Amino acid sequence: MPEARAADTAASVPTPQGGASQQIALHVAAMLFGASALFGEHIAASSTMIVFGRGLFSWLALTVIALTGLAGLRSASRLSGGAPWRGISTASALRLIVAGVLLAVHWLAFFLAIKAGGVAVGTLGFACFPAFVILLEWPLRRERPSLGDVGVIALVCVGLALVTPAFDWQAGATIGLAWGVLSGAIYAVIALSNRVLGAQASPLQASWWQCLGILIVLGPFAWREAVTLPVVQWGWLACLGVVCTALAYTLFIHALRTVKASQAAVVIALEPVYAIAFAWVLFGTSPTLKMAIGGVCIVGAVAWSGSMRSRR
Repeated sequence: MPEARAADTAASVPTPQGGASQQIALHVAAMLFGASALFGEHIAASSTMIVFGRGLFSWLALTVIALTGLAGLRSASRLSGGAPWRGISTASALRLIVAGVLLAVHWLAFFLAIKAGGVAVGTLGFACFPAFVILLEWPLRRERPSLGDVGVIALVCVGLALVTPAFDWQAGATIGLAWGVLSGAIYAVIALSNRVLGAQASPLQASWWQCLGILIVLGPFAWREAVTLPVVQWGWLACLGVVCTALAYTLFIHALRTVKASQAAVVIALEPVYAIAFAWVLFGTSPTLKMAIGGVCIVGAVAWSGSMRSRR
């Protein structure tokens, strides 16, 4: 998954400081990741169809990128791994497809959050994932939590309390935030599993197999709506899958060749900021002061967590 592998890749690749082109590529990738929330809110289709369409066009685009070597420019073979099915064992492919099923559930929860609560609430709810990563890592690392870990969780909790307009399950914003938090929890599981699966395939190969898993699991549920979906909506789905997913992740991997991992983690933490800014400029949906302060807490926790993981 482009987004799901992005932050974890940033925290696991120690690289020197990048030049201007890599810095620009990194910020463009973060903006494109953030823009995906806007597509989710305004595409006139169910969340299931949006996830299926995103997976379909991402899978097609990643196929072209891997086969033509567009991803790595001068290092295409190292970054893409060549043909996505080459050099992958059957067991590894099956594990990646299962990870793709989990990715489908994550994307479904994310777009349900956007549909119910709006761009700001949905993206900030999802951005709480560092707290879940830390909670899952404690038993895996078998060590006491650090002061920084506790601080990240505290910041996330404060941010979520401020972002929530009202604790009312009849309100769309509360439901949207709950879906967003669930998507963040699932993201944490995906990020940790990618650390194991990442040794079995290149980043683009892993994303290719995961997108294939999405098509397999959601195809039986989405095909009826897909047949009747207007051409215009298919066009928006293509933009979501190709531009905001496959292209964004390709730019991110390109930037990681020279950008420091800690810096990349901080930039990717700006994804919800870009999403909220786009929604504000394009649709006039400005966040309240309370929500803005909560967003600062959550984004700060994401950046802090990414920086700590890159130093470990």
